[in-house]
Amino acid sequence: MITRRHFLQTAACAAAALAAPRAFAIGNPSYPSRSVKWVVPYAPGGATDLLSRLICQRLSERLGQTFVVENKPGAGSNIGTQAVITSAPDGYTLLLTSTANAINASFDPALPYDFAKGIAPVAGVARIPLVLVVNNDLPVKSVADFIAYAKSNPGKMSIASSGIGTSLHLSGELFKSMAGVQFTHVPYRGSAPGLTDVMSGQIQGMFDNVTSSFELVRAGKLRALGITTRERSEILPDVPPIADTLPGYETSSFYGVGAPYDTPREIIDLLNREVDTALSDPGIKARIAELGAIPLHGNAGEFGGMLTAETERWRKVVELSGIKKE
Repeated sequence: MITRRHFLQTAACAAAALAAPRAFAIGNPSYPSRSVKWVVPYAPGGATDLLSRLICQRLSERLGQTFVVENKPGAGSNIGTQAVITSAPDGYTLLLTSTANAINASFDPALPYDFAKGIAPVAGVARIPLVLVVNNDLPVKSVADFIAYAKSNPGKMSIASSGIGTSLHLSGELFKSMAGVQFTHVPYRGSAPGLTDVMSGQIQGMFDNVTSSFELVRAGKLRALGITTRERSEILPDVPPIADTLPGYETSSFYGVGAPYDTPREIIDLLNREVDTALSDPGIKARIAELGAIPLHGNAGEFGGMLTAETERWRKVVELSGIKKE
């Protein structure tokens, strides 16, 4: 699997090769005049951390001030998100937004903030497909086989996830509903322990981000049955979309950048241009592709529209599952 050290080393090499004149906002030439904090509401080491450090390295080079990643994990991303929402809207505190923000809007009835009113969308970063993986000893070779096996073995199937209310969990709930099958959901504290138990056979399968599992699939330690996006993944090109068997099925994890509401428009526009430019660079595109991710281009308004659409998509899945945070 891609280690954090390897990824950071390659990101640093890419940044060194991308030396460019500093860019400044036309309407606000003083920004940034000091370091900028980029809050990642997850623990260090995962795809969220690696994507953030890659983009922050580029922004530091381009804008002449350090963009510092600060990990604030906890409460399903709520701790870090609330910390940014309550920060000054001056462009010096940014948030790595994610699928969790879209899910929590309907999953958590006690949410202490309104994400849509507290965060201004800045730019998309990447979308990551999920993949349905199973233990190698499970006698299934396709999504259709998996559905047939689940129907013929009621109550005997268990599916892992990285936690209740995550995109991994709810992707499984959507699959259950659309396929008309039942299996037991087993939540873990992250993907790694869930994948370990799938490989050992204690759990039969898991919906997981391709970032965490593609190397295990390539090494023959897990069998991949289907990708959750409509298009195939470049790092698992032989794995068909689940939608080929269940028409209309589609989920993914996404990441972007947000700022406290009322952050000046010229700052948002500057950050959007710089992030979007970084995503177009061949070196950075290659590093993102190594994670199995797909760059998310567009202006701030387009990213805001995507956030709204994703929030509605996951609201329907939450309602379909009948699951709410206690």
